[in-house]
Amino acid sequence: MNNGAVLRLDNLAKRYGHDRPPVFTGLNLELAPGEYVAIMGESGVGKSTLLNLLAGLDQPDAGRVVLEGVDLAALDDDELTLLRRRTVGFVFQAFHVLPYLSAAQNVSLPLELLGVKRAERAARVAEMLETVGLSFAADRFPRALSGGEVQRIAIARALVHRPRLVLADEPTGNLDPRTAARTLSLLRDRIKTNAGAGILITHSRAAADTADRIYTMDALGLAQRATGA
Repeated sequence: MNNGAVLRLDNLAKRYGHDRPPVFTGLNLELAPGEYVAIMGESGVGKSTLLNLLAGLDQPDAGRVVLEGVDLAALDDDELTLLRRRTVGFVFQAFHVLPYLSAAQNVSLPLELLGVKRAERAARVAEMLETVGLSFAADRFPRALSGGEVQRIAIARALVHRPRLVLADEPTGNLDPRTAARTLSLLRDRIKTNAGAGILITHSRAAADTADRIYTMDALGLAQRATGA
């Protein structure tokens, strides 16, 4: 039973090698529908490792990741892959759009993987491109677009299947401040609109201030900080 939480971390711990100290231990977090939080921390504290655990790409050494009431440890590889496709949206600093596909084709990929029919795919892709202000670029390839436009394609792709959990890893690290602000506003608004939950990994306090809550991460867990949002 998930008690309405989209995501819950229970005393999560991870280490690499029994003779090495834990990357982190005692991580606890709960996100309700519509909640959007930022996690900050020094390089090397395990923020990327945490995202891998949340997406079921890695397994914790202790504790649980519960997504939509499902303990990820109870799923096999095929079930985890399907859960990621249906439930998780990723936004990365390096964009990771496919250069040989148009904007519309990039955004359509998650829907194709889920077997959504062509007519519905086309409608949802058109809606998302309009939402991110890129209807004019549907048939353009990434090389013909600015960095900010490519990042908006990446956001549209991450959100087109209406994921319950959005994981954003330094999504504005390669953008100028004005474009970064617009990108973060768009990301927050769509998470709220979809009533999902979002986690923003960032080194930028300005970016973190767009979240509902800010946490500082270290080897001993997550500590909540004040937010300016």
